[in-house]
Amino acid sequence: MYYYELDALKNELEYRNYSPRTVENYVRCVRDYFEYLKINFRNYSEEKLKNFLLEKNRLGKASQTIALYINAIKFYYLEVVKITQKIDIKHPRRTKKLPIILSRADIRHFRYGVNNLKHRVLLCIAYGGGLRVSEVVNLKVGDLDFENWTIIVRQGKGRKDRMTLLPESIKFDLQELIYNKDADDFVFRSERGGKLARRTAQKIFENALRKTNIKKEATFHSLRHSFATHLLENGTDVRYIQELLGHADIRTTQIYTKVTNPYLKNIKSPL
Repeated sequence: MYYYELDALKNELEYRNYSPRTVENYVRCVRDYFEYLKINFRNYSEEKLKNFLLEKNRLGKASQTIALYINAIKFYYLEVVKITQKIDIKHPRRTKKLPIILSRADIRHFRYGVNNLKHRVLLCIAYGGGLRVSEVVNLKVGDLDFENWTIIVRQGKGRKDRMTLLPESIKFDLQELIYNKDADDFVFRSERGGKLARRTAQKIFENALRKTNIKKEATFHSLRHSFATHLLENGTDVRYIQELLGHADIRTTQIYTKVTNPYLKNIKSPL
């Protein structure tokens, strides 16, 4: 079978210091492609790869997901098998969807409508610092700077550290949550005492949506989208927001300028 090939792929990714999340995603994508091929895994075929990607497209996979398949499969053939043939597969055009934003009223519902202390702090710190779900579950007590009200995000996306905001408004809840914890302890521990799973954090968000009767098709990442949008509405320069979010490209941050337009709010419909 293909297990040896997947091990070789994983080893190469880890040797190059790719993040655990990227390693997991690349291995999953290449495994999926191998199951499509069934045989001759090391023999690159542009036609077969295109047919595989077309099948994913017809199944309704997002353009970002298809791009991930391309990156993973290209890495396998170029860096593990080390073929000399050029892989000229274009990435699909990205769909231009606006992010789903929670209103300030929605955020207040989370803050005052969620009774569980850990769940409430988790949601507030994700929104108040613009954190990804993986960054929230990896957060340690020592990463919280109460003197400067900042969070150090260790090894975020792209293996980069960055600094973001720690909301002062949750000071007492947060201090109660981390009471008697050491600097190396996770802020949000699981019931077994270890790190909280990403899926558990996502379920906390989904349960909070239901509990507070918010009807939007939001995801955990909507908290991060809302953080950026509300900062823009407050007049924060988009370049500072880029740094807080850890975006490598300012164009990624500029998507939020499309969902907050103060001039549009002052225009009334003629109907």
